[in-house]
Amino acid sequence: MTEYRVRPIETEDVPFLWEMLYASLHTQAGDEPLKPEIVHSSELSKYVEGWGRAGDFGYIAVDTLGRRLGSITLRLYDEQNAGYGYVNAATPEMGMAVIEEARGKGLGTLLMQAALDEARQRGIQAVSLSVDPNNAAIRLYRRFGFEEMGMCGTSITMLCRLHPAL
Repeated sequence: MTEYRVRPIETEDVPFLWEMLYASLHTQAGDEPLKPEIVHSSELSKYVEGWGRAGDFGYIAVDTLGRRLGSITLRLYDEQNAGYGYVNAATPEMGMAVIEEARGKGLGTLLMQAALDEARQRGIQAVSLSVDPNNAAIRLYRRFGFEEMGMCGTSITMLCRLHPAL
């Protein structure tokens, strides 16, 4: 049985983050695949471009050989460069993807747990994300406490409150 672990994102992981950004783009079965260059559009490049700025954090899932299998990123945005899951400037937006051949092995759960634990340690009040309503990952997000907040285009914006008000 293969074992997996997560580790913090390092500078040399940035090319993999671009790959994972592409992998995170949900298409329906039978749809024409998106061109890989789409990740460099202004709507999407903001999720990886300049990775490592203040407030950026995330994890890479690896196997026992150190092969990268998935990533989870958290990044702050403002109204001028809001992402699809933007809630406010104090709420980081999460992005996550796992390579196709590694899906269904618990990596999403490992990545999500690591990221939410780190967010709590940093005192972050909530985390948001954007997900296509037909993406099976929505079940994982709900399991971790994400709730639907509304729609942005064709995607659902979800929010996970990490420090509920007393």
